[in-house]
Amino acid sequence: MTRTRIYLVRHGQVEGFEEKRYNGQADVRLTPEGEAQFGLLQMRLRKKTIHAVYSSDLSRCLEGARLLARPFGLEPVAKPELRELHIGDWEGKTWQELQATYPEQWQARLDDIVRYRVPGGESLLDLAERVRPTIAGIVATHPGEEVLVVGHGGVNRVILLDAIGAPLDRLFHIEQAYGCLNIIDYFADGKAVVQLLNG
Repeated sequence: MTRTRIYLVRHGQVEGFEEKRYNGQADVRLTPEGEAQFGLLQMRLRKKTIHAVYSSDLSRCLEGARLLARPFGLEPVAKPELRELHIGDWEGKTWQELQATYPEQWQARLDDIVRYRVPGGESLLDLAERVRPTIAGIVATHPGEEVLVVGHGGVNRVILLDAIGAPLDRLFHIEQAYGCLNIIDYFADGKAVVQLLNG
């Protein structure tokens, strides 16, 4: 049976990571540690056969995607659909700031993590509705091939939840560490198997 393998990577560590800040679609920079994490991923993937590389168009992903693609003679395809959840008015603010400034909105989001939309931003359902067809399109374009996708914590969790058939409200039941690697096999009959999670 035809299998498409997706190597799904989360970008490396970013500036301000220790503050638990919602970066959303802000174009924050990688730290030196984040750059080193991509270097380690390059070594892990060097013996694989990668046919194509796709990435969020935000620099924290695309910068690393270029590094990972280089040994295979590839150029990453930048996909704005793979951007992180747009967090609207909360972008750039820390969790602590948000809980102090918007306590009711903070609680409302906790109460309905799937459908609550931060003012000016997206809901988790909005995110899923743009990520799902993008991943389906990548899989359909590369039957029988191995593809690298560089994304974000929220984006990757949506992809992984869909692969295991879990609902979106389980988003935070899956960890996605900076610079982690996931492996998902997609089969022609529509089934998916997660071979590696948060590795």
